[in-house]
Amino acid sequence: MAFDGNWKADRSENYDKFMEQMGINIMKRKLGAHDNLKITIKQDENKFTIKESSTFRTIEIIFMLGVHFEYTLADGTELSGTWNLEGNKLVGKFNRKDNGKELKAFRELLGDELIQCHVKV
Repeated sequence: MAFDGNWKADRSENYDKFMEQMGINIMKRKLGAHDNLKITIKQDENKFTIKESSTFRTIEIIFMLGVHFEYTLADGTELSGTWNLEGNKLVGKFNRKDNGKELKAFRELLGDELIQCHVKV
């Protein structure tokens, strides 16, 4: 199953609490709550290009499945980790460089919806 497509966030559940647990300050959390996020994913076998754009930011992330990489989020947060394919899910395991906090991210296609979930480990 290819992850090629475009999606727009239509809801966020417990995102503020997740951001707080990850050590993100209140001002960035308030901006994140009104982000109007749009995601474009292009998959070429094991290579992924993900563009996340919103009212406040635009970033592009390019990675290969299973290959460790580093990147900086639009708010300046530096992460390192990997994405892997587990069944029909993209599963990311990352560490924040500034405070070492770990997180997992899941992306799964259900019909024409992209379900995205972040979990602090």
